[in-house]
Amino acid sequence: MTMIDIIKWDLLFLALNLSVFSIYFIDKQAARHGRRRISERTLLILALIGGSLGALAAQQLLRHKTRKEPFRSILAAILILHGALIAVLVFLPLWSPLLLQDF
Repeated sequence: MTMIDIIKWDLLFLALNLSVFSIYFIDKQAARHGRRRISERTLLILALIGGSLGALAAQQLLRHKTRKEPFRSILAAILILHGALIAVLVFLPLWSPLLLQDF
């Protein structure tokens, strides 16, 4: 993977998380003004597909869905899952020679 590819993936990740933050902001505004809301399921799916950091930032900065259970717990689980996946992707190249030694 080239540096250009890494930059493209980073920009895509940033755009996704900014979009998720914006959607949480729209939902917060709708809640304040009594308008139609975005479903919790949709908000969690957006976090699951890669927008978990944007969702967490919106939750904390906008004080949106901070006391709502099980939403908080599910979002925390998504963040843990994403952290574990990142750890695997980072450390897998280091582990693979060690794993293959046993075979």
